[in-house]
Amino acid sequence: MRYQNVCLEGFGYQLPEQVVTSGELEQWLAPVYQRLRLPSGRLELMTGIRERRLWPPDTRGSAQSVLSAEQALETTGVPRAQIGALVHGSVCRDHLEPATACRVHHELRLPSDCQIFDVSNACLGLLNGLLLVANMIELGQIRAGLVVGTENCRPLVETTVRELNEDESLTRERIKLAVASLTIGSASCAFVLTDRELSRTDNRVLGGACRAETRFHGLCHSGADEAGAQMQPLMQTDSEQLMHEGIATGAATYAQFLAELGWQTADVAKVFTHQVGVAHRRAMLGALGIDEARDFSTVELLGNTGSVALPISMAIGIEQGHLTAGEQVALLGIGSGINSVMVAVDWQKSLCRASTETSGTSPQRVDGLVGS
Repeated sequence: MRYQNVCLEGFGYQLPEQVVTSGELEQWLAPVYQRLRLPSGRLELMTGIRERRLWPPDTRGSAQSVLSAEQALETTGVPRAQIGALVHGSVCRDHLEPATACRVHHELRLPSDCQIFDVSNACLGLLNGLLLVANMIELGQIRAGLVVGTENCRPLVETTVRELNEDESLTRERIKLAVASLTIGSASCAFVLTDRELSRTDNRVLGGACRAETRFHGLCHSGADEAGAQMQPLMQTDSEQLMHEGIATGAATYAQFLAELGWQTADVAKVFTHQVGVAHRRAMLGALGIDEARDFSTVELLGNTGSVALPISMAIGIEQGHLTAGEQVALLGIGSGINSVMVAVDWQKSLCRASTETSGTSPQRVDGLVGS
């Protein structure tokens, strides 16, 4: 896929104030750790994740999505009247029905002729939303669009901790299926896309590639339908095979991506990847032949924030100067299913993020995040 008239203008994001370290999470798991004689420090050692964040109990994802979207609109200066599409792309949503995008649209006071809908595709929802909005802009159907999502890991983490502590039949082997659920973090992110005439940045979305290897859809899954704010999900993930097959899928998608763009790996100045864990990141970049210094990692302090992970890493990376004008950027997305979406951006200009004083949002603590 290729685009000529689509620009990625800027971002907004929110992070919860509550920080939970991997050590603290292991304290919550003390009964099962003692029963199975698991050594403390195991979780951080296996994943490289030092901490993750949790929204307060009963947080509605749409409320955080509204704040992220407001910030993206303020940062980019795109008039609300120009927003022709709103996509809410996170795994987490307020209800099974109606679309979470409905409340976000209402609170943002967007036009009544704005197309709105939810998109759900595990950790790729926001990137799928990017492609949908980009298609509408390229076709001349709309001038600008907004993609947003909020992931809330608290229900998953709390359910997982409770089940692990109460399951007397659990073994060291079976507990591995729950490790991925203990890496999840909460966050919210939004970004604005425009046509080139409306753009103030000329950060062109050049195109990309996608791939579906759905024979592996059973490697990571929840139980029955658990959509909605009161969900109590419990995931089962074959982390080792998922990583192996995910990297293979990513490598195949990356080959398509380079061919579609007419690029070599040397043409890719910077990358942003889905944030799963330190070992996964290292193995994926190694398989693609990409130097780790080109990437910007947030997983150590945010954990795996699902569909928000890649865009929020880009948003924070931009704030911390990871991108400079004229760099060609690859967004390397991958999600359970297994699906992969990769998008190329020609980066030219970063717009300043709205201050917390004017946006009314909480200060963001992201100290310690690094670009390699």
